[in-house]
Amino acid sequence: MGDLLQAWQPLFDVFLLQAGYALGQYIVLRAGVFSVANAGLTAIGAYLAAALTLKLGIHPAVAVAAAAAAGTAVSLALSWPLARLRGVYQAIATLAFVQVVLSINVFAESWTGGAMGMNGIPKVVGTATLLAVLGATVYAMTAITSTRLGRAFDAVRQDEAVAVSLGLSVRRCQSVAFGISGAVAGLFGGLEAFHGYALEPNQFGFSFLVAVLSYVVLGGRRSVAGPVVGAAVLVALPEIFRPLAEYRMLVYGALLVAVIAYLPSGIADTLIDHLRTRRMSARAAGGGPA
Repeated sequence: MGDLLQAWQPLFDVFLLQAGYALGQYIVLRAGVFSVANAGLTAIGAYLAAALTLKLGIHPAVAVAAAAAAGTAVSLALSWPLARLRGVYQAIATLAFVQVVLSINVFAESWTGGAMGMNGIPKVVGTATLLAVLGATVYAMTAITSTRLGRAFDAVRQDEAVAVSLGLSVRRCQSVAFGISGAVAGLFGGLEAFHGYALEPNQFGFSFLVAVLSYVVLGGRRSVAGPVVGAAVLVALPEIFRPLAEYRMLVYGALLVAVIAYLPSGIADTLIDHLRTRRMSARAAGGGPA
């Protein structure tokens, strides 16, 4: 039994990291911002944390905190020009930001190691740390979405004109969402750096971006459980279909298409809506005349 758990532990660690990235992506989509900047923010957090420890000898815990702070600062700065854009234009602008970050990681060799990346990073983050941080992040996200701020995000996402008529500042709400997203991305980027032994630029490239978006689309973007469920399914999928190794991407794509076509709200959100409807029906039936 112990050998079995040990064999699955690396995959579980991957899930914990990917779920954290998915939550960072989820919060901006919740506020109606079509941003893919999380890949760049994660890269900033990972490289900054690793560089602070390897180059300056700063303690990893402080380096991870600095990574989260840097992700917050960069995302807030990025939110102001992006507030003037909508829809696909936001996606294109944030994709350009990701490419700029990747280019910096390649050409700033003295700090990032260039195309060869960074090696010899101390592995001080284990499963317990990742689980504790993800649990705290899920709790914080749940708390946010159940407050006035979460309801403001929903209003802005559903109809900006109505949100403005209610006295909400669309720019402020989206900036706050960007800031939270950047903090989560930088935090988990720093944890990624100290969980593995190396970083390389393409690690946070286009494939990373698509994967994180897929977690949210598959699981759902209206509940905190959605990104976590999406990450769990897509991280486990390659192992489940290991015998069909040559067709993994085909199965992966077919699953996404099926969910988009038949469960447009996502797996978790559809299930939550179904359970809520059944509960309300049961209450209505129980409260009716005998």
